[in-house]
Amino acid sequence: MKKLFCTACLLSCMLLAGLQSRAQDDSIQVRNANAMQPYREKGFQKERLFTGGGLTASFYSGGTVLGVSPVLGYTFNRYFDAGVVLNYVYTGTRDVYEYNDKLRQHVYGPGVFARAFPIDFLFVQAQFEENFTSVRYTPATNNNVNPGKYNANAPSLLLGGGYSTGRANGSATFFYVSILADVLKNRNSPYVDVTHDPQTGAERVKVLPIIRAGVNVGLFQNRYGRY
Repeated sequence: MKKLFCTACLLSCMLLAGLQSRAQDDSIQVRNANAMQPYREKGFQKERLFTGGGLTASFYSGGTVLGVSPVLGYTFNRYFDAGVVLNYVYTGTRDVYEYNDKLRQHVYGPGVFARAFPIDFLFVQAQFEENFTSVRYTPATNNNVNPGKYNANAPSLLLGGGYSTGRANGSATFFYVSILADVLKNRNSPYVDVTHDPQTGAERVKVLPIIRAGVNVGLFQNRYGRY
């Protein structure tokens, strides 16, 4: 796992170095009311900010899954975005071990992410999260099963890539879908499946694919003309 983590870090550093060298002069051009020619802004530019995120909703027999993941990010150049994200997912299940019992799970936590766009409609992504899980089990009435509560937290490093509907130079508004995987494989991660060998009892941690869809919405995009 350490070897895999180091390799991922090395590849990320090489990619970011390459993007930086390609985009030294990639700054937003705006119209100057007192000049005929556009000029380039330097430093922090609030029109490079974007928000958005994704929603999760699933309903099935005896269960409900609801989630939200708002983001706030910054477009550094036409090849690279980064930002922060908050995760919250609620799962409610009925009839888990017996009729009319209930299981309630809350998963929440902050994270940071980086996306690199070698092509306008394709990206690779790295996202680090610290998720906290709270589980409460409520048995059905008039039985001998005791209620239970479980709390845990785990770091996750999600690596993967995805497709966007288009990311034109100077615009940060688009829809996207991505596939990620938690390479840290912590047993308390919400992105893994923990099983046990029926013969030896050995624990197995299986990485689950994470499919996410959402939208990025550029902020302050109409303030300046683009070139």
